[in-house]
Amino acid sequence: MGKSIIQNLVSSITLRLGGLLVKKFFDLLGFDPVKKKTTVRTELMAGLVTFLSMAYILTVNPNQVFGSDSPYWASAFIATALGAVIGTLLMAFVAKMPLAQASGMGLNSMLGGIIGGWGGYGKFSPGQAFMLVLISGLLFLLLSVIKINGKNFRELAFDGMPESIRSAISVGIGLFIAYIGCQNAGIIVFNGYTQVGFVDFTNWGDQIVNSFTEPFAAAKTATVAIVGLFLITILEKMQVKGAIIVGILGATAVGIPLGVTDLTVLAGNGAVSWKFWENFANFFGGEYSVFGSFTDVFTEGLVPEGVSIFTIIMILITLCMIDMFDTMGTIVGCCCGNEVLSDKNGKPHNYSKIMLSDAIATCTGAMLGTSTVTTFVEAGAGVSAGGRTGLTALSTASLFFASMFALPLFAAIPSAAAASALIYVGVLMMKHNVKSIDFTTHINATSAFLTIAIMVLSYSITKGIGVGLLSYTIMSVLSYLVELVIALIKKTEKPQWNVSGVAIIVSLLFAVYFFVPASLF
Repeated sequence: MGKSIIQNLVSSITLRLGGLLVKKFFDLLGFDPVKKKTTVRTELMAGLVTFLSMAYILTVNPNQVFGSDSPYWASAFIATALGAVIGTLLMAFVAKMPLAQASGMGLNSMLGGIIGGWGGYGKFSPGQAFMLVLISGLLFLLLSVIKINGKNFRELAFDGMPESIRSAISVGIGLFIAYIGCQNAGIIVFNGYTQVGFVDFTNWGDQIVNSFTEPFAAAKTATVAIVGLFLITILEKMQVKGAIIVGILGATAVGIPLGVTDLTVLAGNGAVSWKFWENFANFFGGEYSVFGSFTDVFTEGLVPEGVSIFTIIMILITLCMIDMFDTMGTIVGCCCGNEVLSDKNGKPHNYSKIMLSDAIATCTGAMLGTSTVTTFVEAGAGVSAGGRTGLTALSTASLFFASMFALPLFAAIPSAAAASALIYVGVLMMKHNVKSIDFTTHINATSAFLTIAIMVLSYSITKGIGVGLLSYTIMSVLSYLVELVIALIKKTEKPQWNVSGVAIIVSLLFAVYFFVPASLF
């Protein structure tokens, strides 16, 4: 009896001492679960929820940048995972916030267009494309640290852009991503009369989807994607954690009897191997390695033949603008309204450190060989699950690191299944941003509509932003001049000037981009 009491006492003391040591350890790291009104267990579970919500990027990103059949796929997978690990660790230890980073959707689509040659960019090599990402990251870093009157350039640029255009960019990118998902899955196919059309479900054979890929069984792949989309949506309605990754896995299972899912890759043969040491060896120095490929520009040059220097400038500006607006919108959306994560004005705590972490991650991702690494809106799932400190981010980063040792498992997921996540992310981006667009005024409504429509119809994020901003500036200036003349004639109050200097400067750059022949550069 006495021995049992002593054992219980020793056990209790050990548990208490262990708990104190764990708390002290996390306090030293800058994580204070008690002060942030959370627990270590809650933080770890929130990290798991965040990972499950954004793990789809591990397969979607290589598909978007290189294509599912590309020999670069395995290398791009590791680059994606490492980019997420480093970016999320920066959030954990620099910003000390429960946010996560990975290769951004929309930005990876743009990079895929730059490398693939569609979207009017011309043919860039992977090295040239990643150098552009690196330069944009360095510019981003400068914009994050240089301040004027207490604000860095990123904040000033954000404040200077028309609010309707800012919101429309996110909506347009969402539709653009969804459109790409529909094409990848064969839901949208080529039509000789209307250019694009809906998949023919009466034909279960090969159909022409676009001019970039060989015909494939679009009805089967479309079925897989639609099942995945419906599954994700239903699970989200039921508030199931990790609904996106569960939906992708469900679609993958549906693809097995349809012949869409290739399970032979699970054997780990060829470029996709269970021998992680070989995968890492190929990543760091193989024939199709993307690691450090940006250094290729020192031998092949930054500007491909047939591409103007001004196109390079506009790509850099677009990369910076998209990352800027996406990050600001994401962190405010994840933290606003939570008194632990933001102040009374809705501004997230450690705001400058969050931006600095984002900029450094972009540079790191480019050197690894992945598209712009940015803060993910899916981190909001972890915040909803109780994440309050950098420990949540540390937990998420650890899971991304572990994923690199199970590459064939992720490679077995077909592009059609991953497309269901693309379409649903498009739904989310529209849901969260379309309500922010001011459609009550004619100029805002027209310029926002053009931003969204041109981005999708021209298959170019750059052109969508350019047309939207340029149209806003031109219409606003002309409207102001007309109203000013009327005010002078009637001797009434002068109209208000609503166009910022930032908007005018960027609009002039886009005007040159659209109307000045590339041969002059």
